[in-house]
Amino acid sequence: HRGVDTTRARAALLEPRAPGLIDAAGRRPRAVGLRCGMPEVGSPVPEVTFAGPEGPVRLRDLIGARAVVLYFYPKDETPGCTAQACAFRDQYQDFVDAGADVVGVSGDDAGSHAKFKQHHRLPFTLLTDPGGAAAKAMGVKKSLGLLAGRVTFVIDRGGVVRLRFDSQLQARKHIAQALAVVKQLAPA
Repeated sequence: HRGVDTTRARAALLEPRAPGLIDAAGRRPRAVGLRCGMPEVGSPVPEVTFAGPEGPVRLRDLIGARAVVLYFYPKDETPGCTAQACAFRDQYQDFVDAGADVVGVSGDDAGSHAKFKQHHRLPFTLLTDPGGAAAKAMGVKKSLGLLAGRVTFVIDRGGVVRLRFDSQLQARKHIAQALAVVKQLAPA
């Protein structure tokens, strides 16, 4: 889309299905339709498969007992991606306590992910999106047509997207946005 600032955060929640939830600006938004090719907030996640260290991993198989914070990031060991991963690491227990699993996804292979996890003591799963098929299905676009997108989704236990936060430059803000939504989804 022309004129769209891709670094600007976009977050929305579907009020009728999730009363009381608020967006990144502190408002109770109405249902928001996203561009073609993106799952809308309030709609089920698409069928996507990632490559894991033990073989294929279907997104649907990660959903069920816990909410899932699925974050797409450009590349292991780059400054922004490392800051983001370490911020998720530092608040990982908060996500677990609120009832969510954290899963990072990039185009890097399993070997790169293993080194990245070990180097930064990351307690959560990192998966590979070979060829970017899952990113495309989730509507994660490249910045300037070159750099893989940085988008975080919160997916509830029913497989419904509750947050989509898209900001290439505000890597650490993804964590705060996702945690706020996860806490609102947590059973009272």
